[in-house]
Amino acid sequence: MSATNGRAKRHEKSINLALQGGGSHGAFTWGVLDRMFEEDRLWIEAISGTSAGAMNAVVATQGMYDAGAAGARQALEDFWRAVSVAGQGSPIKRTPLDMMLGSWSLDASPGYVMMDMMSRMASPYDLNPLGLNPLRDVVEEFIDFDKVAKCDDMGLYISATNVETGRARVFHRNEVTLDVVMASACLPNMFKAVEIDGVPYWDGGYMGNPVLFPFIDHSPSSDIVIVQINPLKRPGTPRRARDIQNRVNEITFNASLLRDLRTIDLIHRLIDEGALSDQEYRVMNMHMIDGCDDMLALDASSKLNSEWAFLIHLRDLGRDYADRWLGANFDKIEVESTLDLRDLFDDFGAPHGANVVELKSRRG
Repeated sequence: MSATNGRAKRHEKSINLALQGGGSHGAFTWGVLDRMFEEDRLWIEAISGTSAGAMNAVVATQGMYDAGAAGARQALEDFWRAVSVAGQGSPIKRTPLDMMLGSWSLDASPGYVMMDMMSRMASPYDLNPLGLNPLRDVVEEFIDFDKVAKCDDMGLYISATNVETGRARVFHRNEVTLDVVMASACLPNMFKAVEIDGVPYWDGGYMGNPVLFPFIDHSPSSDIVIVQINPLKRPGTPRRARDIQNRVNEITFNASLLRDLRTIDLIHRLIDEGALSDQEYRVMNMHMIDGCDDMLALDASSKLNSEWAFLIHLRDLGRDYADRWLGANFDKIEVESTLDLRDLFDDFGAPHGANVVELKSRRG
């Protein structure tokens, strides 16, 4: 039986959380969740997650089932500690010089350089034919998916990318399994595609990082808080090959989120202009928590850094940013957006009109 029964009176407002993926940088999201679950005035109606965001979401859901918000916080800490322990035997580690300089980067790590080179030259079907993945073992040992399915206190939505069609598949809470979580985090240059019911899947970040539509269709809360890990903007032109690839990856993994935000902005514009009825289409209050310059300073290689000190550093950053966001914006939840979509998309054209259909409310 679930640890809580509906929204308690002390919860003044409710939100949905949309969690991006980003490897070890997902520990920043852990910090955001830790602060959010600590806030008694706030109820989390549903969580959408991709890759590391999917793992955070599933772990938090199991923790909610076991012991409510306090259980979610404890489960997240235990999970990330297990991730760090599992990574202790990895050859991908910081060099002594990087440790001395206080850099979290793995760019100079011989293990990272070798892995990066091999992943560009050979397929995981050649390099890892047995499909070995230490993180899978951690998730399998840590998560009881029966508990996840039974936790009716929160909606849960995990996305993965169908390799054959290139479309996002969204798995609801009672559909989430070990394979679903690993499919959501399956980078194709590192791991073999994960098959679910005969269908191959790759990382959900390609087509839903994270998906927002389930909140519009199914959640009673009209507020979406996006926990942003991959920077939307990075000043300057990258010139090193590795920096170029890093920026390409950031753009790729943000593309689906920007598409969804542009569609939501279009719906809001049409409602404001009277072209659409707010009885038929939902107005969603959009919010975002990101790590600003602190996350921007981290390079792509650090997404594979599982040192406990680094994970704690990211957790503390996440808590701090979430705490500041709550202090500045709590009163605006259920009232208005704090993410200005029109300002965000001043330099972009309107999204394709066909996407309007996807945002139609299905409350009935």
